[in-house]
Amino acid sequence: MTKSISAQGATARRALMLNTPTDIDHDGRRKIADALNACLADVFTLYIKTKNFHWHMSGPHFRDYHLMLDEQSDQIFAASDPLAERVRKLGERTLHSIGQIGKLSRLQDNDAPLVSAHDMLAELAADNGAMAASLREAHEMCEQFNDVASASLIENYIDETERRVWFLFEASRV
Repeated sequence: MTKSISAQGATARRALMLNTPTDIDHDGRRKIADALNACLADVFTLYIKTKNFHWHMSGPHFRDYHLMLDEQSDQIFAASDPLAERVRKLGERTLHSIGQIGKLSRLQDNDAPLVSAHDMLAELAADNGAMAASLREAHEMCEQFNDVASASLIENYIDETERRVWFLFEASRV
């Protein structure tokens, strides 16, 4: 009997640890956190894909593309911590495993052994475009529950993502 009371106490303590004070109702916090976690999963997927293409870039524009993708991967990764911390500020759980990233990400991996530079740029442009659309959906969820802090954060990432789309599109023009 003591063991089950102790286990119940531990469960209650864990629930309280996540219960960050906020005036956004529980349903809103959960829905916003779900949207942000899906965006965060996309961030990690896009980061790895961008790094993969950075590492495997070749061709006459190697240096320019290699450096551009390195810069873009740094920018993408930089979004991960603020998004995850925003979820925690809402009192919700953020991503906690590679498996969860795989389940939530809406972007596809590219495991091809060889991808042309043009195809790399085009694929990353499309993925960044999809990410911008997902960020807009998350922004709408934030507006629905008057979460201006999350909405403001997302607005900056939409702008950064659209800039990456622009650069990738322009670099891939033949």
